[in-house]
Amino acid sequence: MASRPSPVQRALSVLRALSDPEVRRMSDVARATGLDPATASRMLDMLVQEGFATRDARRHYGIGPEIFQLADVAQRRVDLRQLARPGLLRLVEAFEDTAVLTEASHGEAVCSDLEPGTHAVHANYVTVGTRRPLGVGAGSLAVLAWLPAVERTRRLQQTARKLVNYPRLTAAAIGGEIDAAHARGHVMFLDWVIDGMGGIAVPILDYEGRPIGALSVAALSARLRANEAALARQLKQEARAITSAWTRAVMPAREAQRFGSGAPGPRSSGASASGISTSKRRTALASALP
Repeated sequence: MASRPSPVQRALSVLRALSDPEVRRMSDVARATGLDPATASRMLDMLVQEGFATRDARRHYGIGPEIFQLADVAQRRVDLRQLARPGLLRLVEAFEDTAVLTEASHGEAVCSDLEPGTHAVHANYVTVGTRRPLGVGAGSLAVLAWLPAVERTRRLQQTARKLVNYPRLTAAAIGGEIDAAHARGHVMFLDWVIDGMGGIAVPILDYEGRPIGALSVAALSARLRANEAALARQLKQEARAITSAWTRAVMPAREAQRFGSGAPGPRSSGASASGISTSKRRTALASALP
């Protein structure tokens, strides 16, 4: 039997819910987190007192200033949004449809950045901060699909319990889409949430082949089908460029953490800061890239 979430875990689930721009009222928070209204209200009061949440005269809640200070510190390190932004712009320039960066967060997928499309009909149902269960949406499905098998199974079980708002989707349907994504090397997620709309996506992988996010294009399903090959080709190209930039940014920090501020200590030839040989790391990444 699963253990009951601790107070800290419940407070963090409330903060994650507040990052979604559609979650503003206490009832929204309770629904998004699965907490009973009394617990959600108590957690919100505590977070407001500590500066991690805000509450206005209409009793609408939002992310508080303490979160932004923490985010500022984190963003001084490696910001995937900054690395992906040029690729988002190139995708919109090439295809005129909305380009989206998705990142994973505790069993959910978060839209962390996007560039709106310029086509007359473009996706306007995704905004920065939108959260969905892993597997719901093109980018979200790309993250789920390229997780290690054991973790993918566990995350899919968690998603299955959150599909009440997506009546067309079942765990079996998502599993079928995952198999199809592996067969073709990219995700095509069409008409599952909104009729006539969908997305094409590829994962953004770290140097060990694990997904750290996804790059996708959201558009009319007919446009995606017509441009599938070209979209998939450029998405993969952009994802590889982001992986390369992310690896260059992360590896020096990991080296410093391993060896301290002095000269590097002895290490077997070709070993990485993660303890994996350079050749093995490259092989893992090459085989994992779609």
